[in-house]
Amino acid sequence: MKDLKPIMFVGTCSDAGKSVINAGFCRILKQDGYHPAPFKAQNMSLNSYATPEGYEIGRAQATQAEACGIDCHTDMNPVLLKPSGEMMSQVILNGKPVGNRSAYEYFRKDDNAKLFDEAYAAFERLSSRYSPIVMEGAGSISELNLKKRDIVNMRMAKRVGADVYLVADIDRGGVFASVYGSVMLLDDDERKLIKGIIINKFRGDVRLFDEGRQIIEDLTGIPVVGVVPYFKDIYIEDEDSVVLDKRNSEALEGKINIAVVKLPRMSNFTDFNALQFDKRTHVYYTTDLAQIEKADIVILPGSKSTIKDLEYIKEKNIPQLVKKMYASGKSVIGICGGYQMLGRTISDPEQIEGSVTAIDGIGLLPLDTRITDGKKTVQQQFYFLNDDAVCNGYEIHMGQSEASDEARPLVETLDGHVDGIYRDERCWGTYMHGILDNASVINRLLKPYRDDDDKGFCYTSFKNEEYNRLASHLRQHINIESIYESARDNGK
Repeated sequence: MKDLKPIMFVGTCSDAGKSVINAGFCRILKQDGYHPAPFKAQNMSLNSYATPEGYEIGRAQATQAEACGIDCHTDMNPVLLKPSGEMMSQVILNGKPVGNRSAYEYFRKDDNAKLFDEAYAAFERLSSRYSPIVMEGAGSISELNLKKRDIVNMRMAKRVGADVYLVADIDRGGVFASVYGSVMLLDDDERKLIKGIIINKFRGDVRLFDEGRQIIEDLTGIPVVGVVPYFKDIYIEDEDSVVLDKRNSEALEGKINIAVVKLPRMSNFTDFNALQFDKRTHVYYTTDLAQIEKADIVILPGSKSTIKDLEYIKEKNIPQLVKKMYASGKSVIGICGGYQMLGRTISDPEQIEGSVTAIDGIGLLPLDTRITDGKKTVQQQFYFLNDDAVCNGYEIHMGQSEASDEARPLVETLDGHVDGIYRDERCWGTYMHGILDNASVINRLLKPYRDDDDKGFCYTSFKNEEYNRLASHLRQHINIESIYESARDNGK
């Protein structure tokens, strides 16, 4: 089968749906016999994932790799920015932290020439192993003040000679202006790379947009290759925690209510996605004391800045409430940063996270944590307590924690490493992200409230079927053959 040119999806704005369309197209290419891989030169997200080699990338590219049916790799996302507050971000290069930079420094210093070259080198390595590369842009392609320093949009498309497809979110309104403005603000050589326009998130009968399609084509001279209807019934993992603003924030009668404390710097919120599909539960995100108190189970999630987020919840009197709820027979668990918070103390003598050098934890677990600049990133297979089912998860954290000698470990990895603390069936904590993707763990968590184990739901199988459903949806509403024809005509 002949190689295809790189295919790239860019946007008129953030949250236009590029990541989802990229994932869907990755699955289409796999179904059609190609060997695709995703690529995003630079990602900004607190939602990250560990590669099999033990490096860190953005969760969106890990999801897209899953849609391709391949393992994720740092070459798929060579630059990851993890905001840490106060206009600072940790810079992850090729899977490992290389320091912290302010937004001003990042976008002003040397036009990001070094990072651009690193990203291009990653692309070249990836394209030697897979074809085609399905690329993703970031935000808007026409941010003129950042364009010279942008390493992820048209600058990268031009360097690799990608066929580019502009995705516009019609649900926001102003689709004609956003498409026309995005195209017309490009340089001539960039505009030539745009092979088609995709109108995304259309509500209603797509035939009603036939006139709109013609108007856009007349204005831009670029074909509209698809009008994709808005959907809610296909599940693809979200990239950005901004989606939490649209999720449940209140308890619901008749279910096991699970309140996730909505930290300002929450990381890896995808830890709770599988729980949301359990018919026994109702998961919601909140810092409202009244809503937290209604929960049967309270979860303290991961955090990019554990001390700052612990200070935040102390200001809201959440730790006192959590301890009171545990004492009354409700469940409290912590994952990663939330696990650290449940301990006795957190120290940061080198002020890696900020100016606070030490803070008392919530005190439910016999654990003391010291923040360090070394970061552990590793995929794990493990046993949960005395269960014989092999579970999957991953660790991404800074800091070293020491538990009291009498503390009972929560998990044991297949290579003999132990992690976490099990106080009792209603209180435990762990560094293991993805622990709640495992049915056996969910069943143990819910056992104090329901005795009926759910053995029928497999999160991995569910996600795989959703990729197929997404691919089918896109095939119905995008002219896939026109994309193939353009990529074949210019193939390697």
